[in-house]
Amino acid sequence: MSQRRRRSLALLTSGVLALPLLAGCGAGDDEGGPVAAGQDIAATTRDKIADGGVLRWAVDSLPDTLNTFQADADATTNRIAGAVLPQLFTLDDKGRPVANPDYLEKAEVVEREPKQVVLYKLNQQAVWSDGREIGAADFVAQWRALNGKDSAYWTARNAGYDRIEKIERGKTDLEVKVTFAKPYTDWRSLFSPLYPKQVTGTPDAFNEGARGTLKVTAGPFNLGAIDKKTGTAALTRSARWWGRPAKLDTLVLTAVPRAQRPAALAAGKVDLAEIDRAGADRIALAGRAAASTPGSGGAPAHGPGASVTPAEATLSWAIAYGADEGKAATERESRAQNAEAAKNHADEQSALRTFTVRKSLEPAYTQLALNGSAGPLADERVRRAVARALDRKELAEIVLKPLGLPAKPVGSHVALAGQRAYADNSEALGGKDIHAAEALLADAGWRRGGKLAEPVGAKAGSENAEDGQDDSKTPSGPGTGNDGLYIVGETDERNGDILDRGLPAVRSAIRTDAETFAQGDQGDQGDQGDQGDEGAGNGPLAQGGRLSPVLAAAPFADEQRAALLAQAEALGADAPDPADAAEAADSAGDAKSGPARDGAAPGPGKAGSSPSPAPAPVKQTRNSGNMLAKDGKALSLRFVLPAGPGSEALRTVGERIAQMLQKVGVHTELTKVADESFFKDHVASGQYDLALYSWPATAYPATDARPIFAKPEPAADGSLLVEQNYTRVGTDHIDQLFDQALGELDEEASRELMRKADARIWAAAGSIPLYQRPELVAAKANLANAGAFGLGTPRFQDIGWKKAQAAKEKQEKKK
Repeated sequence: MSQRRRRSLALLTSGVLALPLLAGCGAGDDEGGPVAAGQDIAATTRDKIADGGVLRWAVDSLPDTLNTFQADADATTNRIAGAVLPQLFTLDDKGRPVANPDYLEKAEVVEREPKQVVLYKLNQQAVWSDGREIGAADFVAQWRALNGKDSAYWTARNAGYDRIEKIERGKTDLEVKVTFAKPYTDWRSLFSPLYPKQVTGTPDAFNEGARGTLKVTAGPFNLGAIDKKTGTAALTRSARWWGRPAKLDTLVLTAVPRAQRPAALAAGKVDLAEIDRAGADRIALAGRAAASTPGSGGAPAHGPGASVTPAEATLSWAIAYGADEGKAATERESRAQNAEAAKNHADEQSALRTFTVRKSLEPAYTQLALNGSAGPLADERVRRAVARALDRKELAEIVLKPLGLPAKPVGSHVALAGQRAYADNSEALGGKDIHAAEALLADAGWRRGGKLAEPVGAKAGSENAEDGQDDSKTPSGPGTGNDGLYIVGETDERNGDILDRGLPAVRSAIRTDAETFAQGDQGDQGDQGDQGDEGAGNGPLAQGGRLSPVLAAAPFADEQRAALLAQAEALGADAPDPADAAEAADSAGDAKSGPARDGAAPGPGKAGSSPSPAPAPVKQTRNSGNMLAKDGKALSLRFVLPAGPGSEALRTVGERIAQMLQKVGVHTELTKVADESFFKDHVASGQYDLALYSWPATAYPATDARPIFAKPEPAADGSLLVEQNYTRVGTDHIDQLFDQALGELDEEASRELMRKADARIWAAAGSIPLYQRPELVAAKANLANAGAFGLGTPRFQDIGWKKAQAAKEKQEKKK
């Protein structure tokens, strides 16, 4: 990941708590501790790498723009920029910024008072591909384009550039002096990448000139042809590059959807590709098959046909060669298709044997976001209780342990293990503690077994009509956004409330007798009461074959009387007269009258009485059972998850989180939505209670994390300006800590301020970091210096193919 991009880090904010002063790590190389997982790139010295060759590297898509400072820049934009443009600072294997000697001899703060001054001393050999020296003019043009003062430039961000007062030439053409109007601790984040003044000098050139091409570059590679038809972008070795020359002749970035990458690898379309777990499993299986003794044939162990049992195979053969010609022809065609699919899969598996899977952890982490803008989670105690109910170690292991990666939970919102700002501040919130979670919920007023007040016929919890959508008329299935609603604790009847809707006593009586009837001998129905010659409206099979709720008159009357009394008490009304209750019981007890209904005609013996008008719908009560309730409402949270392929791990983690929350009485609705609407229509718009998503880490948290944690502010139109703080949780104190860290030129003091901000973010429990994302990369076995880069920046000029002798020596060492 390029260290300079519109890095949106994820998380949130806030907390009004008296926090203990958490000790940070000491200064020096050990600050931040070791990385959770190192790079896996088959590191090889340049002398063992052959000169020349082509590497085809899979990307998600071709870029819409080559300008990394525009809003639609993407990962491919940054990859191209990293190979063809100056990167004054890159990231080492611990994610720490280091000066790039290919462009800089030195860069340092030379003055702090009265104003901060940074002096850049450029490599005297550094030139653009047109032969012009890289110099102050390029710095000035980029500053003016990005400082936000000229709205004609379409920029995505101006952080840092807006603090610069002036840029001027130093004592020589190789020196650039930058004076800041306000001190800026993250000054190393600026001018990487550095564009030539031809791109940044005018709004037209900036806005349009660098979208589809870069005529002038200054990296180990030049930008070649971008072919939309073939989905490729070619980078060719630069003849003007003054540093160590690129080992590869050509680097071809090839757009391949993630699901198609195993097939593309097998077909030779790409040599290097980030893959998912399914792809990694296929390569591992291919490797094991190559190392094992060939079998004697038979059914495949995996892939098409692997699930077919011997009995199914025999039946298929019998149909294919049976007497029914129509069925036989269809079956033979199906068998031919299956055989072709199996052959293709076997061929792909054979080709995949030449690949290996390189593993590390991405510079990104997955977190549980809690929307604190409204509802139960607006109460910090409830958010903290949710967090204390989670076993973060277990959640990390679900994703990382099967991959053989370290499964230590992430302990910071602002840095990852290995980066200098990292410190595990999770104790500011506390680890898993069920009793603490229950105490927090009780303090917030949530109780088990509380009464739930609902309109007649209403659904429980937040099912009570979000928007009235009829799911039966909505397409379902993966990617439709309607992949089903699973309510933890209700759908599986584990919330202690099996009475569902309506009058509890009546529902209990109906369920008990109905189950008895359904399980009994229908020819022995006389035991259930005197049913005589049942008419169309009477008896247990009345109403279209459905069970009548009145199977035994006297018990039903008693239950109804109790229910009416409970209902009157809930409404605050006087209890009904016992005679009236008895009259209701008598009416219900008539075996020929059927169940009592609101607004029904008078029963026998009531012919002279005038019919009573149907009462208005009233609120009824039910018990929340083992789940929590407050003020007549259940504690129910909507948990939104992406439904598409590639999100299986998120969904598995989400389901486990829901189970953990159920243990403390929190009702959870798991809602799966289409991938394309997950973030835009749910997370960014605030239409969720809980959500799982990931954000990239950053080497410059004081700058990049600020919009993520900023306290939302009301806009003039009454809306809420949240920047990138999608949990809507923030405090003035956290904002102040970020501001202080941003302007603190003592780097250790700045990092300590960030750690304090992080502790308060933990305490606020708006975002709970879970685990660092896995990075799985398929690579040809003889490819060097490429693969899972972890927290580091690729060094493009060192990537290449191992010499035959070097590859042979490595294989012998493995033996």
